[in-house]
Amino acid sequence: QVQLVESGGGLVQPGGSLRLSCAASGFTFSTYGMSWYRQAPGEERELVASINTGHITNYADSVKGRFTISRDNVKNMVYLQMNSLKPEDTAVYYCYRFGFWGQGTQVTVSS
Repeated sequence: QVQLVESGGGLVQPGGSLRLSCAASGFTFSTYGMSWYRQAPGEERELVASINTGHITNYADSVKGRFTISRDNVKNMVYLQMNSLKPEDTAVYYCYRFGFWGQGTQVTVSS
């Protein structure tokens, strides 16, 4: 059974950094593209970053240059390194592969 378990969220000051992790299991990890989405209260869930099986990445314009998605196919892990965080980055962040969502981890950017 597919499982995606996020960790690493928390409270951080504007300008700070966090690294989110997603532990994947129950499928052949290296054959799937992976993504991070986020959802703020009252807003639609939006795609933040994606990485394909060839390690090619794409980013939302709002995070380009600040966030980095990566994957480790040996450890079955996906990461989202978030730098220069802004209050508007506050959201629940979700790990995703086609058809499956993680439980989400809260990121709050506030002083």
